[in-house]
Amino acid sequence: MASPSLSSSFFFFILFSLLSALSHAGSFGINYGRVADDLPPPSKVVELLKSQGLTRVKLYDTDADVLTALANSGISVVVALPNELLSTAAADQSFTDAWVQANITNYYPATQIEAIAVGNEVFVDPKNTTKFLVPAMKNVYASLVKQNISSDIKISSPIALSALQSSYPSSAGSFKSELIEPVIKPMLDFLRGTASYLMVNAYPFFAYSANADEISLDYALFKENPGVVDSGNGLTYHSLFDAEIDAVFAAMSALQYDDVKMVVTETGWPSKGDVDEVGASEENAASYNGNLVKRVLTGSGTPLRPNDPLNVFLFALFNENEKPGPKSERNYGLFYPNEQKVYNIPLTLRELKDGNETAPSLNVEKSQVPVTGGGRVETMSFHGQTWCVANGHAGEEKLKAALDYACGEGGADCRPIQEGSTCYDPNTLEAHASYAFNSYYQLKSRGPGTCNFGGTAHVTTQPPRYGNCVFPTGY
Repeated sequence: MASPSLSSSFFFFILFSLLSALSHAGSFGINYGRVADDLPPPSKVVELLKSQGLTRVKLYDTDADVLTALANSGISVVVALPNELLSTAAADQSFTDAWVQANITNYYPATQIEAIAVGNEVFVDPKNTTKFLVPAMKNVYASLVKQNISSDIKISSPIALSALQSSYPSSAGSFKSELIEPVIKPMLDFLRGTASYLMVNAYPFFAYSANADEISLDYALFKENPGVVDSGNGLTYHSLFDAEIDAVFAAMSALQYDDVKMVVTETGWPSKGDVDEVGASEENAASYNGNLVKRVLTGSGTPLRPNDPLNVFLFALFNENEKPGPKSERNYGLFYPNEQKVYNIPLTLRELKDGNETAPSLNVEKSQVPVTGGGRVETMSFHGQTWCVANGHAGEEKLKAALDYACGEGGADCRPIQEGSTCYDPNTLEAHASYAFNSYYQLKSRGPGTCNFGGTAHVTTQPPRYGNCVFPTGY
C-alpha cells in the first residue's frame, strides 16, 4: 500500500525518473522519396522541412544535390546504399571504401548523416540479394572505421514484416525459418556488436485492407477502442501498429536478441487507392498519421517494451507520381509536389500542445476488434471516455515507486484505497496502482503524457473492474 509521503531524497529520485521517462518521448522523421517528375528542387524541400519543424529525414540513395542542400540545415539524415550495389559491396572492400569516401565523408559532418541503410527490404528483392546483405553491411562498417566515423554513423537494413513467419498474436512473433541462420542471426549479431538497431518497415494499412472484415478500423487508426488481449502474454493492445512492432520484438526475443533496439523506418497510410484497396482515403490517412505523430511524441513504448521510445519515419513527404503499382503507391505523401498539404495534421510537439490538431476526433462508437481465434466481439460506445490503469507487467519496484508518486506529490486522491476504505479490496499492487494512476489522470483532465508513469501505465476505454470499486471518470 502507498505510504502517505515520501522522503525528500526518494521523492526527487522518483520524480527525476518519471520526468526523464516522459521527456524521452520518441522521435519522428519523414521519408523523402523522389520517384516523381514534378517535385520541387532539394533546396526548396529543405526549406519545407524546416518550416514544418521536421528535423529528421530518410533518403533512398545518396544524391549529391540533396545531401548538399541538407548541409548545415540542422536536419539529421539517413542515407541508403541501394540493393543493386549489394553484391559488389559484399565482394569488394575497396568498393565500399570508395563509396563511403564519395557519398559519406565528402558531406559529413556538415550534412548530419546519422545512419546508412544498406539495402531496403532485401528479403523480398526479386533479384535474390539476401546472401549479400550482411557481408555488405560489414564492409560498409569497416570503411566507416577507416574514416574514424563508425561510432557516429549507424549501419542497418530495413526489413519488411513479410520477414515474419508468424505475427498473430504478437507474442507468437517469429522470423521465417529459412531466413534465421543465413541472415537474421548474423545481422542481429552485427547490430548488437556495433550498437546499432534494427530497421523495420510496418504498414498496418496492408493488414487492414486485406482483412477489413476482421480488423476494426479504429484499432488500425490509433483511435480509442477496447483493445485486444494477447493470449500469449496477457498484454492489451490498442493499436495494430503496436501489435505489429511487438511481433518483431517477440521474434527477436525468441532468438535471444532482446537487447537490440528498433527504429520504424517506414509507416504510413495512403490518401487514395484503387477500388479494392479498402480504407485508402484522406480521412483515414489524416487519422493514422496524425494519431501516429501524437503517439510517438507524447506516448511511451509498445506494451512489450514500454520503456523503449518509439522512433518512427513516416512515409512519405510527397506524393510520387512515377511509382509503379496500385494507386495507393502514388498517394502516401503529406504534401503535393506544389508543397501544399494533402491534409492537415500536427507534425511537432509544439503543434500538439497548441491544439493544432485537425485529424478526426477519437471517439469510439460500435466497433469490432479481433480476438483470439479470429472471431470478433462487438463493444459498447464510450464516446471518448478513457481511464488510466497499471501495466501489470511493469515490475513491482517500478509500480510501487509510481504509486507512491501518484499518491504523494502527484496529488491523486488515494483515500479510497487505504485499508478499510471502499477500494482497498482487492489488496493488490496492480489494483491500487490502477486506482491511483486513474485518479491522477482524471485530475489532470486526461492530458497527453498524464497516463505514463515511466511506462507503468496505459490508457483504456473500458471501465476498470477491480472488485466493487468504481473508478472516477473526471473531477
